[in-house]
Amino acid sequence: MDLQLEGKAAVVTGGSRGIGKAVALQLAREGCGVVICARSQGPLEEAAAAIAAETGRRCIPVSADTSKPADLERVVETAARELGGVDILVNNAAQVGGGRNDTLLQGDESLFTDDFNTKMMGYVRASRLAARHMVERGWGRIIIISGTASRYAGGVSGGMRNAAVTNLGAVLAQELGARGVTVNTLQPGAVDTEALPGRLAAMAERQGATADELRQRMAEGNAIGKIVTPAEIANVVAFLASPLSVSITGESISVSGGGGRAIFY
Repeated sequence: MDLQLEGKAAVVTGGSRGIGKAVALQLAREGCGVVICARSQGPLEEAAAAIAAETGRRCIPVSADTSKPADLERVVETAARELGGVDILVNNAAQVGGGRNDTLLQGDESLFTDDFNTKMMGYVRASRLAARHMVERGWGRIIIISGTASRYAGGVSGGMRNAAVTNLGAVLAQELGARGVTVNTLQPGAVDTEALPGRLAAMAERQGATADELRQRMAEGNAIGKIVTPAEIANVVAFLASPLSVSITGESISVSGGGGRAIFY
């Protein structure tokens, strides 16, 4: 299927590894020029070079912290200058979950501040900057990476931040739809990224289990019986970024491999 993405300009936050890197790679394969941003310069440049080498498309690394408005302004300005605008924004940058205590009684309040400034406010900042370019063109796609913690009880801060960005997607879809911009939210569950081993190790220490046992539980906790990969999520993102997805906006879509038992959300 031709997703009609040839020549589109995309921005992917948190694009140096995991879901973000897989998304940037898939969009480049479909013909997009891509700007990726992340805080760590080394992995960011390595990801951009690998994506450009594999696809032959421009992949521009911009070091940025989404908790800092000026950094995101630089990211979007780079896309506008180097790629001619911003057609697609994938909001993905976030604190990695599972590494810090996220309970009411023992959790550190700084976790909430870090989570919301990086993810919730980072998504708001990036969306506002990118949407101005999209509205001017009369076309655009914003995809928000949330998480199933917004559907099912998880950590306190993790659930709150994901519920917040899911709500953000629904609100932005209503505001921007008549201007040619669709906004949708994806909710991954456990994803087999580079960060998963560290997350499992931290959880195993707290729970008195082994990392292998926790990995197996995660795999058994969804309908397909395996942990979803970043590439599998990237395929869904690419479709939502396409002109073919015009009838889908304001939606919250689980990409967890059938995690949970809820019929409606």
